[in-house]
Amino acid sequence: MKTTVEIPDPLFRKAKTAAASRGLSLKTFLTEALKEKLAGPRRHQAGWPVPPPTLAKGEPRRIQSKIDREFSQIDAEEWK
Repeated sequence: MKTTVEIPDPLFRKAKTAAASRGLSLKTFLTEALKEKLAGPRRHQAGWPVPPPTLAKGEPRRIQSKIDREFSQIDAEEWK
């Protein structure tokens, strides 16, 4: 489908440059960009804060159990 969209000149130049640097046509680049945007929010965004990992049910308890087991082996006298 053909349509007309107004894009600010600086954004258009940036998109055209990005498409060319990837070896894509502007049409393909914009189509892919729209598909990504419409797919919904990404789970992992670049930068901070990093979202916490998703753990399976019971996994936090299993991890805490391992931590507790390791710490129970520490000799308190060595840490004085």
